[in-house]
Amino acid sequence: MAESPAILVIGPRWVGDMVMAQCLFSALKELHPNAAIDVLAPAWAAPLVKRMPEVRQQIDFPLKPGALEFAHRRRFGRLLRGRYDSAYILPGSWKSALIPFFARIPRRFGHLREMRYGLLTDIVPLPEAVKRRTAQAYFGLAQGGDFRAPHLTMDANNQATLLDRFGLGSQKFVALMPGAEFGPAKRWPSEHYAGLAREFMARRFKVALFGSKNDRDVTAEIAALAPGVVDLAGQTRLEDAIDLIAAAGLAVSNDSGLMHVAAAVGTPVVAVYGSTSPQNTPPLAERRELVWLGLPCSPCHRKICPLGHLNCLKTLEVARVMAAADRLLDIPAAA
Repeated sequence: MAESPAILVIGPRWVGDMVMAQCLFSALKELHPNAAIDVLAPAWAAPLVKRMPEVRQQIDFPLKPGALEFAHRRRFGRLLRGRYDSAYILPGSWKSALIPFFARIPRRFGHLREMRYGLLTDIVPLPEAVKRRTAQAYFGLAQGGDFRAPHLTMDANNQATLLDRFGLGSQKFVALMPGAEFGPAKRWPSEHYAGLAREFMARRFKVALFGSKNDRDVTAEIAALAPGVVDLAGQTRLEDAIDLIAAAGLAVSNDSGLMHVAAAVGTPVVAVYGSTSPQNTPPLAERRELVWLGLPCSPCHRKICPLGHLNCLKTLEVARVMAAADRLLDIPAAA
């Protein structure tokens, strides 16, 4: 590989996976300090990628999720010819390797996954032990360097403006992230989040709810059950959420993209797990608590509980999550 290689990374399409992809970016930058790393990813990822100093630029991925669009990928790949020395393909699908192939990038690294012989020049082994450990799997593609947890930069001026706008700058606040794009089997029930919010507010913390516009129904339920919370779902850009979560004293989250954001900005995290396992995708934070019942039926890795009861989350009590929060923060007892 050249001393100053140009590297194209085919990025993932989920927020949490994109955060964990920084484990690869930092390893590549360690191995090739003068490398120019570009990330091909959906347009929503641009604000997130801009907070990663290892990346030169994000290139919009102009395709619909799940769509093959073979001709479009071929045309787009041809536009990139001659620009890159190597490519790293993070998604495991066959179609995700097409653009680097049509771009004739000399070296194309990836895991075999969907029998991608010919599309990849360098098939990197994927040990069984890390197949579901996303950060480690991405890092392994570098085949060298030191593993580093993701770290997102923040904009102090934007943070100050947002704290003032939403009334969060006057006292400590807790960030709650009750959504999960993956599906309901990852979501701790709204009434439990509301109970936790009431407990925090009784201890003189402000509580802010974070999420996308798709999470508004969930956060509205919590806000109705816990009057006084600040519901920010759908009201902030991704870069705003990054800066605000960085200012929180604590984050409590389902296994979601914002959980990984919180870890990457250094906020202590209580992570609640249901259908997934904390062994596979934990928040890579220095200060964290992982709360999981570990029932015989979990992890099932399903979007919807296949047994119909969701006991892995419904029977996870507020007191247990609050105890995890107490271990991270010196929270005064309620009056």
